[in-house]
Amino acid sequence: MKRFWNFLKSVVGELKLITWPNARQTRIDTTTVIGTTLFFTVFLGLIDWALEALLLNAG
Repeated sequence: MKRFWNFLKSVVGELKLITWPNARQTRIDTTTVIGTTLFFTVFLGLIDWALEALLLNAG
């Protein structure tokens, strides 16, 4: 049981060392992730649409 409490103390100590992002940086990172996801969704959707059109017309 002592090892478990030592582990928890170690975890708490490590969490105190983390530099957490502020709200502005979190908004920027979230916007970047959402924007990148939307871009690749549209990009891959267009590629899928074009390949489907090519394959249907070729057959």
